[in-house]
Amino acid sequence: MSSSTRIHRIVVLGAGYTGVVCAIRVARRTRRAGGRVTLVNPSERFTERLRMHQLATGQELAEHSIPRLVAGLGVEFRRGRATAIDPRRREVTVSTGNGEARLGYETLVYAIGSVADPAPVPGAAEHAYTLDSPRSAARLAARLADLAGAAAGGAVTDETGAGGTAVSGTDAGGTAVSGTAAGGTVAVCGAGLTGVEAATEIAERYPRLRVVLLSRGAPGPLMHDRARRYLDRALRRLGVEVRAGVEVTVVRSDAVVLADGERVPVDACLWTTGFTAHPLAAESGLAVDDRNRIVVDPTLRSVSHPEVYAIGDAAAIREPWGTIHGTCQSGIPSGIHAADVIARDLRGRRGRPFRFGYVHQPVSLGRGDAVIQFTHADDSPRRWYLAGRWAVAYKECVTASPTATYRLLRRVDLPGRFLSLPGGRATRRAR
Repeated sequence: MSSSTRIHRIVVLGAGYTGVVCAIRVARRTRRAGGRVTLVNPSERFTERLRMHQLATGQELAEHSIPRLVAGLGVEFRRGRATAIDPRRREVTVSTGNGEARLGYETLVYAIGSVADPAPVPGAAEHAYTLDSPRSAARLAARLADLAGAAAGGAVTDETGAGGTAVSGTDAGGTAVSGTAAGGTVAVCGAGLTGVEAATEIAERYPRLRVVLLSRGAPGPLMHDRARRYLDRALRRLGVEVRAGVEVTVVRSDAVVLADGERVPVDACLWTTGFTAHPLAAESGLAVDDRNRIVVDPTLRSVSHPEVYAIGDAAAIREPWGTIHGTCQSGIPSGIHAADVIARDLRGRRGRPFRFGYVHQPVSLGRGDAVIQFTHADDSPRRWYLAGRWAVAYKECVTASPTATYRLLRRVDLPGRFLSLPGGRATRRAR
């Protein structure tokens, strides 16, 4: 960088899959044009959200340090939590261990992802566990270990019956009660991919526990019938009780209540359905949709504040076939694309539209099984799927690929077309 080059401050909020890849990419691509990148995150540990169901069952995960992932690239890592954004002054307020700090920016990349949204259901926020963070997953892991320990000791006795006895009937208030206490009951609310992975992982890890999967629809709703049949067989093999076509209306400390009034006694409830982005963007006056995602133009700029880019779960990204739903599969390409647009902008060049198409839905079914549904660009299913040990190997490769991508980007400045998934023809109407 020459002495006459003006410094351009780029602040990236959030160091998940999308934030880290964007920080690495934009640092490499803008350093000669005056880019100075600051990456902000509450923790120094990189969270592998694709493996949270493993963490929730007490499995140890590899440690990845965010400062090490970005070391040597000119990225300044700031440990802290963003609490406010002032778009007029172009300033972010960050809460750190030493008080508040204010970071000015010329360009802001908003990569604060989504969390489970239990708020619409009374009691869910107070009594249900989530997989939103390592801390929340660790809380569930501790609870499951307690239940499994009690089951092994034969000491489980609660309102569902003694010693694993099946019970049915009504409680003192006249509410229908059903269930068993085979060492304890764990309810997983939501049968999307997160719910299925969590339920199968718990059932495999703790076979003495009763695992109930509660959902309005069938598990794996976007799968082809062939892949879904394999998924159903895996759930039966692991002893997961599927209750499809039900709606949870209340979560209590010891039960969930369904729309028809049935009360299902539980010892732990995991909430995996309904997601919303962090409210910080809305609170700061940026244009957002009904899920708090920042509304962006085709280049991933905020439509209300062009100096702000949003990526991953934080962005409402519209493609010709519909709106992208947040996954690592779409998040990493969006982070790479935003970095490239910022670099082009600093050189006085126009950014290209983001184009993305889905390829697959990888679903683990415990440690020894998996199913991979291959998809069209709009995430609708193809007939092809992969299952069994080859699917396990495929899923493990996909899960490990983000950190491999980071290592590659640190060394090689590959064109974006080699790193992003291309858009394609949709097979269903735009959502």
